[in-house]
Amino acid sequence: MKYKEISPKRKDRKKIIRGTIQALILLVLLIVAIRAIFTFSEYSPYDHNVVSNNDDNGFIVISYFGVDRSGTNKLISTEALENQLKALKDNGYVTITQQDVLDYYNEGKALPSKALLLLFEDGRRDTAIFAQKIMEKYNYKATMLTYADKFSKNDPKFLMPKDLKELVKSSYWELGTNGYRLEYINVFDKDDNYLGELTSNDFSKLSTNIRRNYNHYLMDYIRDENNIPKETYSEMNERIDYDYEKLYEIYNKELGSVPSLYALMHSNTSQFGTNDKVSKINEKWINKIFSMNFNREGFSLNTRDSSIYDLTRMQPQAYWSTNHLLMRVWDDTKQDVNFVVGDEERSKSFQNIKGESEFKDDTIILTSLPEDQGIIKLLDSEDFKNIKLSIELNGNIIGSQAIYLRASDDLQNNLRFKIINNNIEITESIDGKEELLYSKDLNDGRDVDDIDINEKGNKKVNIILNENKLDITLDGETVVEGLEVQSTEKGSVFLESAWGEYGYSQRNIADDVYDGIFKKLKVTEIDDTVLYDGSLKGTELIKYNIKNYFEKVINWFITNL
Repeated sequence: MKYKEISPKRKDRKKIIRGTIQALILLVLLIVAIRAIFTFSEYSPYDHNVVSNNDDNGFIVISYFGVDRSGTNKLISTEALENQLKALKDNGYVTITQQDVLDYYNEGKALPSKALLLLFEDGRRDTAIFAQKIMEKYNYKATMLTYADKFSKNDPKFLMPKDLKELVKSSYWELGTNGYRLEYINVFDKDDNYLGELTSNDFSKLSTNIRRNYNHYLMDYIRDENNIPKETYSEMNERIDYDYEKLYEIYNKELGSVPSLYALMHSNTSQFGTNDKVSKINEKWINKIFSMNFNREGFSLNTRDSSIYDLTRMQPQAYWSTNHLLMRVWDDTKQDVNFVVGDEERSKSFQNIKGESEFKDDTIILTSLPEDQGIIKLLDSEDFKNIKLSIELNGNIIGSQAIYLRASDDLQNNLRFKIINNNIEITESIDGKEELLYSKDLNDGRDVDDIDINEKGNKKVNIILNENKLDITLDGETVVEGLEVQSTEKGSVFLESAWGEYGYSQRNIADDVYDGIFKKLKVTEIDDTVLYDGSLKGTELIKYNIKNYFEKVINWFITNL
């Protein structure tokens, strides 16, 4: 057998094409690196002369754990961060400084009607790199919080004193602190085995096996497996004193002063610890060293009635949509909010009934009202009767995503497929009377309390409804086949998201807003005639794939170079 040889010219062409692509990728990376390293503008504060105490709405505080280019379970992606900060900017929010907060409480000075104090915690290097340009774009200033003990460890993941000085010099940053160190005490795993004291690294490694039975290093006595203190009062006092003394010493040595802003990890107890005696020691040091303290998490709004040493912040989770953040802010402030719609052309196929919806590519993000639902109706679906429906449900496990078929406008009559907290429920309602037709627990013996609030619940659903028979498959497995339904009346398709009545975690209080994520919705008649198709096609799909490909390439280079 003879093989055709590749000509030298053809080889040269391939080398040129490959070299050109590599050069373009390197050029993009160079531009990204230059923009990340160098600051080309200066922060411009709001005009203090145009604010008045007659319009005192307090101020909101948004605090991010950190930023990663593509995002992680804990760190927000640059895309999501930019979307959220843009939405806050579009809603009229301007950033204020620590001095503005001090003047507000101590001098009675006014703040803008929509004032935002922006924080980034943990002092990560990638946070500074990826957040800086977004803040420049929207003229936002933020506080970078750090742990003092990271300076001596010289961990490259974290900002060192020289880096922090450069951040302050850029004009877009101020400094704050989360304390001396992040460590945990009185830790038990999911099976109630006593683990004792853990460093932050050890805790991170074991986090999938730890539920909520633990505490932060400064919150309590160190206790044994029977909840009995392993230290005397004087030993506990000495331990906590040591942390604050080291913090004071290190910041003064490395930065010349201790940051004014402190975020005590993690309180939410109406005092400064989970134990009264521990709280009094923390309170003594907080008042001695700091000018303000963030003592609570879960709500964003602070007012004149708040104590400057008992301030509250909201920590958006990495999975929150833009509307999720806006919904929480709206609920806290009771001020009007302009929610984001996304692709307005795609949104025209739906009627928003309750909550807010954002349309992105082939995905609908349906954000519920607090402790309530989000509902949208597929327009022109009133006469749908015998249909096939396929969809991907990509919202988190904790919460509820539902599809209504043959539904009346008031939802008194409908056939509903719902997954709530990883349980399937199929119900039929006739004249408002609901009957459960089928249910199944998908948790495989896991308790709902063991499921993390950020755990994804990706499910592919296929539904066939023909006369009085219902077939459903989930991820290719049959759920029901030939299930009988009573009503064969025509009706509409609705999508619903809802709070699942769970979601408490140790680091942040219950989140009562839920994002249902509905992807690639397609509805056809039984003969496959398309009634609605929300998937990407043609040039839209090509652009989407190219964008995702280049994002993956750039992320790979950033991670591996």
